[in-house]
Formats: sequence, structure tokens, C-alpha cells
Amino acid sequence: MNVIEGHFEELAEDLDLRQIVGELHSLRTASQMQRYRGAPPELPSREAVIALVDGLVAAIFPRHFGPSALRAKDVDAFVMRTLSDSLGALRRQVELELRLAGEREGHDHALGRHASRIVADFATRIPKVRGLLDTDVRAAFTGDPSAKSIDEVVFCFPGVAAVMRHRIAHELHLLGAPMLARIIAEQAHSQTGIDIHPGARISEGFFIDHGTGVVIGETTVIGRNVRLYQAVTLGAKRFETDGEGALLKNYARHPIVEDDVVIYAGATVLGRITIGKGSSIGGNVWLTHSVPPGSAVMQARAVEEVFFDGGGI
Repeated sequence: MNVIEGHFEELAEDLDLRQIVGELHSLRTASQMQRYRGAPPELPSREAVIALVDGLVAAIFPRHFGPSALRAKDVDAFVMRTLSDSLGALRRQVELELRLAGEREGHDHALGRHASRIVADFATRIPKVRGLLDTDVRAAFTGDPSAKSIDEVVFCFPGVAAVMRHRIAHELHLLGAPMLARIIAEQAHSQTGIDIHPGARISEGFFIDHGTGVVIGETTVIGRNVRLYQAVTLGAKRFETDGEGALLKNYARHPIVEDDVVIYAGATVLGRITIGKGSSIGGNVWLTHSVPPGSAVMQARAVEEVFFDGGGI
């Protein structure tokens, strides 16, 4: 027995764990009665979602994220097997999410068929996801002088890792599995420090350089060949409420960033405003109004004035 275990046993003599467990049970039951009509439904598994997404990433980039000894002649077989396993696991998780939503909304009919339809539609979009990711990887390689190869970008760049998972999450969000999409987004957030809501619409050739602290809100729209640096926020300026003070949801409240825009480190862009094509937003700028195409927005320069012999009084 180590010292810590010994101290805990001494402490445990004064604890009534059964009472604590009973109190937690009562609180849990009260919470569940507020949310569900009957017995609590089985929840989606965060662990299972993370594992199946890792499988999807490996199927999309098998040479980078598949087995290290994978031979060229075996790649297609690996992709087939990995997709089959990952999509099967995804169907189960989608069905659990749909069942949970049905419990809240008072219906649970044909959930299995609905889940199968969502996963089949998602599967047909995987080649499109790979095509978009190729443009993102190329944008990272051409946009970062430190990048020595495409393979380095795929393996190492946190912005690319976050966008890989965002493109998967976004398709699931569109197809009607928003909770699974959010789990994927938050796992990417925890791994990279980049927070992209799965509802954000991002066109091809997207590059986040460095990336830590980037936040991209749910209704953000990003055009082609856009580059962001670390600590950029594309957020909401304010949250609208209904007559009773409850927050409204599902309305456009985040920026539109048109093609070929660069937003430098620490910039904060808020509200449903438009940054025109080809604009450049400088570091640490706070922007809450639209700017036309070709704009260059920078912080105001400090003005230094010196007065002598009472001048300026």
C-alpha cells in the first residue's frame, strides 16, 4: 500500500459513499425526467465517433494515416475495409443521435432507415471531401515558406488537421447529424486549438497558418483561397433574443469572407458583415462593419506630438 492509498483509507472512514451515490442518483434522475418522456435513451459514444473519424481520415489519406507497412498494391483493399468498418460504426452513432432527437421531439419512426440514408449520402460525398482537402493542402504548401513538402503539410500542420475534420463534420451537419458533427469539431478543437463550428461553410483552398486560438462561428461563410493566421475570430457581434429574453438560434450572425482574403493574427471580425474579395485585414484589428473588395484594413497609427515653450496650450 502506498502513502496516498493509506491516506485515502483514513479519509474514507469518515465518508459515506453510499449516501453520495444516492444523492447523485437523485440528481441524475431529476435531470433525466426533465429531458426525456420515459427511460433515458442510449447516447452516442464520443469514443466511438472519434475512432470512426480517425478511420475515415485514414481512408481518405491512406498512405499518411493508414498502417505504416501498407504496400501500394494493398491500398484499395485497406480503404475498402476501413470505409466499411467506419461507415458501419457511423450508422450506429447516427441512429443513436436520431433516437435521442426523436425522444425530445416525440417521434421515433423509421430511425434505422433514416440513419442508413444519411450514412449512404455521406459516403457518396467522401470523394468530394478528399478533393477539397487536396486544395487546402496545396494552399498550405504554397502559402507557408516553412513547408518543405506536401507530405509534411498533411502529417504536421494543425490547420490542415482541423480542416480535415471540419470537412467531414460539415457534411454530417448538413445531412442531419449535428451532434456527431459537433463531437468531431470539438475533438479537433482539443487537438489543435482551432474551433470551427461544423455549420461554417468553407470553400476550396482554405489555409489556417499556425492556427492556435482561431474561432469560426456557425453561420460563417468563407470563399475560395482564404488565409487566416492564429487567434483570428470570425464571430457574432450580438445575440438576438425573443420576446421572453430567450436566445434565438439558427439565424445568420457571423461574417461573410469573400475570395482571396487574408486575415492576420489576432484580428476579430464580428457580425453579419462582408469582407470584400481580395481584402487584407491587419493584425489585432477589431472589425464590425463591411469593407469593399480590395480593402486594406489596419490599426490606426499612434500619433506623437511634441510641444515646446507652451505650444499647444
